[in-house]
Amino acid sequence: MSGDFAPTARFVDGGISYWWRDLGEPARRAPLPGDLEADVAIVGAGYTGLWTAYYLKAHQPDLRIVVLEKEFAGFGASGRNGGWLSAEPPGQLGRYARSRGTEAAVRLQRAMFATVDEVIAVAAREGIDAHVVKDGYLQVATNPAQQRRLAERLPHLRAHGWASEDLQLIDAAQLGERVRIPAASGALYSPHCARIHPARLARGLAQVVERSGVTIAEGTEVVQLRPGQAVTRHGTVRAQFVLRALEGFTSGLEGHRREWLPMASSMVVTEPLPSGVWDEIGWRGAELLSDEAHAFAYVQQTRDGRIALGGRAVPYRYGSGRDARGETLGDTVEQLREVLGRLFPAARGVGIDHAWSGVLGVPRDWCASVALDRATGLGHAGGYVGHGVASTNLAGRTLADLVLARDTELVTLPWVGHTVRRWEPEPLRWLGVRGLYAAYRLADRHERGSRTARTSLVAAVADRISGRSG
Repeated sequence: MSGDFAPTARFVDGGISYWWRDLGEPARRAPLPGDLEADVAIVGAGYTGLWTAYYLKAHQPDLRIVVLEKEFAGFGASGRNGGWLSAEPPGQLGRYARSRGTEAAVRLQRAMFATVDEVIAVAAREGIDAHVVKDGYLQVATNPAQQRRLAERLPHLRAHGWASEDLQLIDAAQLGERVRIPAASGALYSPHCARIHPARLARGLAQVVERSGVTIAEGTEVVQLRPGQAVTRHGTVRAQFVLRALEGFTSGLEGHRREWLPMASSMVVTEPLPSGVWDEIGWRGAELLSDEAHAFAYVQQTRDGRIALGGRAVPYRYGSGRDARGETLGDTVEQLREVLGRLFPAARGVGIDHAWSGVLGVPRDWCASVALDRATGLGHAGGYVGHGVASTNLAGRTLADLVLARDTELVTLPWVGHTVRRWEPEPLRWLGVRGLYAAYRLADRHERGSRTARTSLVAAVADRISGRSG
C-alpha cells in the first residue's frame, strides 16, 4: 500500500474487527439441538436481538426465549461499529414528522436522549465494562460549505427536539479547547454521546441475557420465517412470536432481499499514538468526532490511545452481497488514511494496525422501523442507517412492550409500524448506490477546493435521489 499511513508489522485486514481482535474472538455456543418450542424466537444475536431478550426477561422472567444466530453474538455490526453511543435519530426526523406529526418526532428524539443514559445505566448495573465515557460528540466543519450546512441545520433540529442544552454551535476557538483540527472553522457539540468498546458491550450483554435464562443458539442459520416458526438447518423453533433482528444481514433471508440495503462501512485503527502527537492534537477528552462531508467520516479515540476512523468508501456490493469476515479493499484503506491525515496532520507518520468492514441496514427512505403483527406473531426492528448503537436499545424496549402488549409511550413513537417501499431491483440498485457515492466524493472534493459557502449542486441532487434528505 502507498500513502502517508504505512501498515504496521501487526496489520490485519478483516478478521471481523479490531474490537474482537482486542477482546479475543469468543468460543462458540452450541447450535440449536433440533426442533424446539418457545414463547419468543429472536433471529439475530446482535444488539437488537439481545436488548429485546433482555427487556422481555426483565418484564416477564418466565418467558421461554430462544435467540438464533448464524455466527456468534455480536458478529455483525454490533461488534464492528465506530463505538458511538449516540442520540442521533435512526432516520429523518422531518420524514417522521410528516407522517405522524412534529410532536411525535420530538418524542422520538427525546427518547433517544434518554436511551443513551439507559444503556450506560444498564452496563453499570450489570457489570459490563464497555469502556464507556460520556463526553459528547463534535460534528466538525472543515470548509465554508460545511460550516454553512451546520448553521442551517440548527433551526431544523431545534424544531425537532434539540434544545440549546442538547446542541450548540461552537466556533473554531471553542473547538480548539477540546481538539485541534487545523482546517476546522467550527462544530456542533452535543453532550448526548458516549464512547464505547462495541465488542465488550455485545459480549457482556450476551452473557447477561444468557444468565437470565435465555437460550442463545450460535452457528444456527435461519433460512425461513413463517407465522409461529423460525426454520433453521438444525431444526424449527415454534413460538407465538418470531422477531427478526438482522439489520444489514436482512437481505440474506428468503423474501427480504430488497427490503433494506446492506450498506458497507469501513474502519481503520492506528497503532497507539506517541504522547507528543497527542499533545499536538490536544484531544484530551473522549468526545466522538465526525465531519460534515457528504461522504462523512466518524472518529473515536480509544482507551488505549489509538484513533479509530470510519467511512463509506465502497458502500455496496452487487446483489446485496456481504463480506462476512470484514475484508477491506486497499483503496478504501487509502481513502480513510487520507481523511485521517486531513483531520489530524500531526498523525501522518502513525501506522495503521487494522482495517475492517461491516454492513448496516438502510431502508429506501433512510428511516428505521419497529413492528409487530399480532395476527401472525411476526415482528422486526432495524434499518438504523448507521445510528444503531443506542437505537437498538430503544428498539429492543419497544419490541418487548409490543410483544407483552404493554401500553407505554414507546409503542406510540413514530417509527412503530413505519413502512416504506423496497429498493429497486438490480442492476439499478448497484448503479444507483455506486453513482450516488461517487457524486458525494466529487462534491466533497469540489467543496474542499472552493471558497464559496454554497453546498455542491451535485450533492444536493444526490441527496434528493437517494432519499437522505428528509
